[in-house]
Amino acid sequence: MFDLAELKNKVLNNYKVTKEDALNLVDVPLDDLTNAANEIRQSFCGNIFDACSIINVKSGRCSENCKFCAQSNYYNTDIEIYPLLSGEELKEKTLTIYSAGFKRISYVASGRKVNEKEFNQLSDLIKELTESNDDIKICVSLGLLTKDQIARLNDVGVDRIHNNLESSRDYFKEICTTHSYDEKLDTINLIDNENLMICSGGIFGMGESFEDRIDLALELRDLGVKSIPINILNPIKGTPVENNEILSNDEACRLIGIFRFINPDAYIRMAGGRALLGDNGRKAFQSGANAAILGDMLTTDGVGLEEDLKLLGKLGFKISYSAER
Repeated sequence: MFDLAELKNKVLNNYKVTKEDALNLVDVPLDDLTNAANEIRQSFCGNIFDACSIINVKSGRCSENCKFCAQSNYYNTDIEIYPLLSGEELKEKTLTIYSAGFKRISYVASGRKVNEKEFNQLSDLIKELTESNDDIKICVSLGLLTKDQIARLNDVGVDRIHNNLESSRDYFKEICTTHSYDEKLDTINLIDNENLMICSGGIFGMGESFEDRIDLALELRDLGVKSIPINILNPIKGTPVENNEILSNDEACRLIGIFRFINPDAYIRMAGGRALLGDNGRKAFQSGANAAILGDMLTTDGVGLEEDLKLLGKLGFKISYSAER
């Protein structure tokens, strides 16, 4: 008979959860699972909470067909479309966030990848910002990248590079067919080779099974990923998943708890869709999550900043912007 307390204690002593172990977690009482996951989080990570804020630096006209994405050219959605922000506009937006006390800021660009002109514009600005502000943390999400581009981003002071795997290898083809899982893995491995911190996670509520979710969590552990975004699908009208049922808070917390058992020392980050859970993520932050995107998402509203800060304070978290690889 499966013993949750025994598995928890093994994890606290650096045991690596197997797929069989994780599948057993799908059926245990939710409160028992989340309490155990929170204990693991406390043991490995303390009360440090890794916060970031994102800027949508280029919106829409994406050539890829990811079924969840409002920015894809394949779907007719009601979003604002614009090219890469000018250097001055992006600098102003960045410094506004930074001066408000948020030191980790991520630039997210739509599309399979940025072109050479866009890449150079972004890397030059990042160099300027990191050289003039010692404690600013700039992260980027620029799609598929080359070895030389990643090396350049490292040179200019980028702190972390984001590239979501989205789901398990088996289920990925149900989400996207215009690029492959292996192309994403290639970029992640190049990031790792440059000794940069990797941010990679998934989107949940796409029709994937708990086995798919577990396979993703195990893949991320094998890759050494320490920043894992958890996105809850927000079904956007005009996309193929517009009629998908929104993940319940309980199901979201169960998957977070399982991710914590598999990745005990990671920053498990509540990202897109947190506002759909009904409690702004309170239960998720008591189920093993210890990071979040604060403020608005790419094309949807987030949770109010003051509300977030008040909630995190009540839960005993201490916000940090200096999580290490």
